[in-house]
Amino acid sequence: MSVARPIVRGMTTPPRPIADLSADEARRIALRAQGFLGAPDRRAGVRGVLRHLGAVQLDTISVLARSHELIPYARLGAVGRQTVEDAYWTQGAGGAPHAFEYWSHAACILPVEEWPHFAFRRRAYRARPHWHHDLPDGAYDQVIKQLRAEGPLTATELGGAKNGGEWWDWSGSKVAVERALMYGEVVCTERRGWKRVYDLAERAIPDDLLHDELDDTECLRRLVRLAGQSLGVGTRADIADYHRLKGEQVDEVIADSGLVPVAVEGWSKPAWADPAALETVPRGRHRTTLLSPFDSLIWERTRTERLFGFTHRLEAYVPKPKRVHGYFAMPVLAGGRLVGRVDPARQGRTLVARQVSLEGRKAVRAVAEALVEAASWVGCTDVRVERLDPEELREPLSAELARELA
Repeated sequence: MSVARPIVRGMTTPPRPIADLSADEARRIALRAQGFLGAPDRRAGVRGVLRHLGAVQLDTISVLARSHELIPYARLGAVGRQTVEDAYWTQGAGGAPHAFEYWSHAACILPVEEWPHFAFRRRAYRARPHWHHDLPDGAYDQVIKQLRAEGPLTATELGGAKNGGEWWDWSGSKVAVERALMYGEVVCTERRGWKRVYDLAERAIPDDLLHDELDDTECLRRLVRLAGQSLGVGTRADIADYHRLKGEQVDEVIADSGLVPVAVEGWSKPAWADPAALETVPRGRHRTTLLSPFDSLIWERTRTERLFGFTHRLEAYVPKPKRVHGYFAMPVLAGGRLVGRVDPARQGRTLVARQVSLEGRKAVRAVAEALVEAASWVGCTDVRVERLDPEELREPLSAELARELA
């Protein structure tokens, strides 16, 4: 890593990099920033992971577990699944939440401290002229009135989530409460049986955070800085993607975000880094683990290709005959590299790897270790591999699995 003095310029042209990073240095910085290199902070636990990442994506798919459970598991190891849920949703002293759900990279769990940073998005939603669902007259005022009178409620308790048609055929109360959620008048600080529990933001969010006083520029500046810290190093597109900002929004604030310009070997675009990430060389133990396809380490496909030389695609929504690696193929991280994929399922006490794809013979031991650890975490005592690519590695993989399970 070579470092030069910064030269500040306007954002009409990229500023001169203050450091030149090798591809390997950039990869290791990213791994450390995402919690996969070095000893994890076990005292901070799941809440520490959430604060460190800034956003944990939610998704309905549950194979081994839901994605928001897989994120801390991948970093901390076999933390109890109920411990994960409690860490996100259990309230702290005085009834204050530790987290809330909002639209960030997608539907995400966010640290409650980030509530003010999304004022720009709440304002944008309030000014939005068109919506996918029509709002029936009086429905909005009714759900606010009901929440004020009865306390936190699910959509079902508010009068039902659906009209009886397809999944998108929302009831008037569901349309209203989701609109209120986007506006920030209502907040979700808990999921109960996968249903959102809605409450009035004025009641749920601590007073010192419950405001929209930050202007759009300040909101964006803070989110860009936090995204850069969570990524370690990234291009403009990487940073924008973290909280789904527009590229021009990043351009407006990045010079004042605290991030510094760097050049990365093999990257065709300018990059920005967290200056703290450049102060020390990333060292420590690498995690060996299965990754959720919704893990923030691999959110952005082109970034994953740049960092790891690994192309990954979620195939859950691809027609089955066209799938290459499986319905919920989970990349395997080992030694700071992505070394294979596993498409898992559970049958009783057996973790079934419906398809395993290995990058080579060296991946066998890591994949076996990741499979056995994941099996133990979800209460399985055996592992069975169905399809394997390449098939000639079946015997060494079976031997490693037997050794790990012994």
